[in-house]
Amino acid sequence: MDGTTRSDTTRTQAFLHPELETMPREQLAALQLRRLREMLENLYANVPPVRNRMRAAGLRPADVRTLDDVAALPFSQKTDLRDHYPYGLFARPVEQLARLHASSGTTGKSTVVGYTRQDLENWSDLMARSMYGAGVRPGDIVHNAYGYGLFTGGLGAHYGAERLGAVVVPVSGGGTERQVGLIQDFGATVLCATPSYALAIAESAEQQGVDLRQSKLRVGLFGAEPWSAAMRAEIQERLGLKAVDVYGLSEIMGPGVACECHLQQGLHGWEDHFLFEIIDPETGKPAPEGQAGELVITTLTKQALPMLRYRTRDITRFSTERCECGRTHGRILRITGRNDDMLIIRGVNVYPSQLEAVMVGRPHLAPHYQLVVQRRGVLDEVDIEIEAQPGVPSDHFDGLARELVHHIKVHVGISTSVTVLVPGTIARSQGKAVRVRDLRRKEQ
Repeated sequence: MDGTTRSDTTRTQAFLHPELETMPREQLAALQLRRLREMLENLYANVPPVRNRMRAAGLRPADVRTLDDVAALPFSQKTDLRDHYPYGLFARPVEQLARLHASSGTTGKSTVVGYTRQDLENWSDLMARSMYGAGVRPGDIVHNAYGYGLFTGGLGAHYGAERLGAVVVPVSGGGTERQVGLIQDFGATVLCATPSYALAIAESAEQQGVDLRQSKLRVGLFGAEPWSAAMRAEIQERLGLKAVDVYGLSEIMGPGVACECHLQQGLHGWEDHFLFEIIDPETGKPAPEGQAGELVITTLTKQALPMLRYRTRDITRFSTERCECGRTHGRILRITGRNDDMLIIRGVNVYPSQLEAVMVGRPHLAPHYQLVVQRRGVLDEVDIEIEAQPGVPSDHFDGLARELVHHIKVHVGISTSVTVLVPGTIARSQGKAVRVRDLRRKEQ
């Protein structure tokens, strides 16, 4: 099953807000410029660190007369939120907020983000718009396996689905065996989860002798971690649904900054609320049209935590060509990696997603793997640990490893070592999967 046979294509042709989603690009640009000026006035008046940066650059909000002028404004990045922890970049007093979210803080201080009541309304609207474009409809039963709590994924999908008029099952992560039963018993038609956890659900179902391809699942919205086209194909085959990519960052809003429509040809970035740029990650200058670079996002309507030219570290391209679905909002093409995730293996730049693309879907190998990066002498090397499919004899493991080493050398251009493991060896994540174990940090 390719994930499309249970879809009623008439359900995915319309728009939730046609006047916004099909707005002529000239009108969209005018709306962006007006909202950009309003956002800059808010920042300048209420966020001293940003005001000081603009003054140091000799800039005031009135100096921005066209959208091209944004290129002269200073960048923001995640370290700014940590440097001004917890509320130093907020444009509203905490007592005027409706909600706070935060990152886990596993690599340092948490990044804390805040929302006014209007911010939450906008977020719910954008998630509803995203879900509708993906094929979700009022009355659908949404099995929401994103984590709840300070992580934005669970509540973002929850409120968006409710705004759309869908029925939400707020199961969160964990209890994977029980989740399989709930999907069946409640008749879930939509699954929301990280891609890696969607595969964990599929694996648990198979171990229980349950074929979720025969369930009512029709659409899956998967995000919060990078995933390849090969991973999408694996999910669609094993769950029998259409796997749609949804994109977001807590610093910008949460999930729903962009989302694929049912055509799965790039994520529509909602340009009435966000301004998207692609820059050369080395120079910070705008990248030529159509060239890959780092995605930079400016919020246009956020009240509590407006972000100016936020460097996402995600590497992608941005297309303003009209989508076949009829939406005029530009599309973020598949994210190929992150600046801070790039590995330099014997002089070759490699993103983990490149390795995933050649590993996932290979015969007799499961889509559960880890990349172990370590320094041997003066060179960085990567060792790959990947599980075999259930039922593969252990005396085949060495041959599978040799085949994968050759495949990676041909398609990625680096030499690796590969260890094939018995099924179940690699820990399953209930949220974002940990794909890279970087032992170099322990050696330093």
